[in-house]
Amino acid sequence: MTFTEVDERLVNTIRTLAADIVAKSKSGHPGAPMGMAPMASVLFNRVMNFNPANPNWLNRDRFVLSNGHACALQYILLHLYGYNYSIEDLKTFRQLNSKCPGHPEAELEGVEVTTGPLGQGIVNAVGLAIAERHMAATFNRPGYELINNYTYCFVGDGCLMEGVASEGMALAGHLQLGKLIAFYDDNHITIDGDTDVAFTEDVEARVKAYGWHTLHVKNGDSDLNGILAAIEEAKSTPDMPTLIRVTTTIGYGSVNAGTHGVHGSPLKPDDIAQLKTKFGFDPNEKFVVPTEVTDYTAKKIKAGAEAEAQWNNLFEKYSKEYSKEASELIRRCNKKLPAGWEKALPVYSPKDDAVASRKLSETVLTKLYDVLPELIGGSADLTGSNLTRPNQAIDFQPPNLKIGEWAGRYVRYGVREHSMGAVMNGISAYGGLIPYGGTFLNFVSYAAGAVRLSALSGHQVIWVATHDSIGLGEDGPTHQPIETLAHFRAVPNLMVWRPADGNETSAAYKVALETQHTPSLLALSRQNLPQLEGSSIEKASKGGYVLHDVENPSLIIASTGSEVGIVVDAAKLLESQGHRVRVVSMPDFYTFDNQSPEYQLSVFPDGVPAMSVEVQSAFGWSKYTHEHFNLDHFGVSAPYDQVYAALEFTPEGVAKRALKTIEYYKSSKPASRVKHAFTHLVQTGPGPFSTRERGAK
Repeated sequence: MTFTEVDERLVNTIRTLAADIVAKSKSGHPGAPMGMAPMASVLFNRVMNFNPANPNWLNRDRFVLSNGHACALQYILLHLYGYNYSIEDLKTFRQLNSKCPGHPEAELEGVEVTTGPLGQGIVNAVGLAIAERHMAATFNRPGYELINNYTYCFVGDGCLMEGVASEGMALAGHLQLGKLIAFYDDNHITIDGDTDVAFTEDVEARVKAYGWHTLHVKNGDSDLNGILAAIEEAKSTPDMPTLIRVTTTIGYGSVNAGTHGVHGSPLKPDDIAQLKTKFGFDPNEKFVVPTEVTDYTAKKIKAGAEAEAQWNNLFEKYSKEYSKEASELIRRCNKKLPAGWEKALPVYSPKDDAVASRKLSETVLTKLYDVLPELIGGSADLTGSNLTRPNQAIDFQPPNLKIGEWAGRYVRYGVREHSMGAVMNGISAYGGLIPYGGTFLNFVSYAAGAVRLSALSGHQVIWVATHDSIGLGEDGPTHQPIETLAHFRAVPNLMVWRPADGNETSAAYKVALETQHTPSLLALSRQNLPQLEGSSIEKASKGGYVLHDVENPSLIIASTGSEVGIVVDAAKLLESQGHRVRVVSMPDFYTFDNQSPEYQLSVFPDGVPAMSVEVQSAFGWSKYTHEHFNLDHFGVSAPYDQVYAALEFTPEGVAKRALKTIEYYKSSKPASRVKHAFTHLVQTGPGPFSTRERGAK
């Protein structure tokens, strides 16, 4: 393909708009958009398939801006190529309620994933590429290549410094994701200045070692032919992802080009004036898109609509020949679960054997695996401990490795928790799939950045987090989570389930699978848990419920997970001594908080003292209970029953603290919670426990 003056005009339009956008907002990063303008124009105008009239067309090529601080570039591209972004929208960059926020966010039209924290986007792109390979292997048929899109990703030096990028790119190389093409904006600048101060490795050699194909465009400032040729060569390598290193000048055209001065600060007015003059624009005009550029990009917009129309015709023929597969694809892309799927969830009675909730989780996954073909799971090298692989599962692997197939639904993530989280976000963003991934609860902390973005973006991902407490025993305090639940319970839009038995485990999966825009973390035990009298899937699905009740309780004891059974035994002990105790199971704070105030107050009525029991930090429990029997220190290494006994998390230990609470509140009832909000709780002085007793030291 020949590039003409209008292509150069398009590139410089992107550059001048980037300068104007950031200057108008007095905040942002103009340099990277100006430097990446050539590769962006070639990719969008000559290579990518998309239809702005339908941003959610299934077979569109995916674009991820991993170096999300350069988002002015993405908004400019979306404007130029017909998405619902006006010049006025560009003028509101980084302002309140703008469609152009400070970093790309997934709910925005034309934005596939939320990026910002560096390194996340490139690993999201790995997830998008995994989803494409799996969906293609599942639904394509001879003569019907319904799904064959590419995933393109821009990355910067900062992305490639982050460890999560290394984890994800190594996985992509192993999986031979040939339809993943990344562009490395090699401009040698970060906030601190030249990358030589901290980043002198041979990036191409590192990525080659991961199993990637690498290419280098030495003049990324103007060599449009070289950029296009590199993309074409990348496409000719179907069994390797490709990194195209494009050497650019950050802030190209600015008087401060090539320095960190154009990285994160607006260009000065005189600099913008000389920039526009240099590129043939009127220095007195702002936010200009020349008519010839609009006419040029209009051709691409029309071609995108035609490409989808051709795809729709192909799908119509496919539907006649493969009606079952077509219906299944439509169902999954519309995020509708199969009718009656929940009937596969196991139900338990108190007569059933005690079972570890990690094993109960495995039973649920096995029962649901054939019922919900959109479930695609894996584990961070802990399959035998997390119990995340149903017996009928097939590994997701390149077919030529002879150890799996693209249509497989079990991903071997390796010891890469952080990238597993970011990959799951990408899989979820693709559509048609619900990802889950396993590790120890304590090690979900390694992936906190990805978990936070799951919640922020509304990705439906499920973390199977086993070995949830001091109950894992001998591995000791390095593996025993104490603060982890408090951390993740504090994240907005994140369900954190800690089920106490089989019915609660089924409920956790039920709600997780029915809630489309909220991720879930399931904290599961290593030790066996009894099946509790009074539990049910229906009750537990409310996040908190009365498990054991009495008339006019003198105390409420609330608990989660493995401690609920202990609390039930403590309540029986207290009742034998003449005390009336209600037991509340709280498998998920988030879900409980979304119930009506009337329901919440029916579980925790005003005027009744309440005490929490959990072998975790007490942080967060004050929303519900006045007193807390929890941990304020790290665990110990020993068999789990010895650990529980040593820390007095036994029926007797719970009863001892319950009696002190009852006695303390005999003289005065605890202050009422704030009705209709259920978010505040007035503390009543120092309470009945010493610090030592609170922490069970």
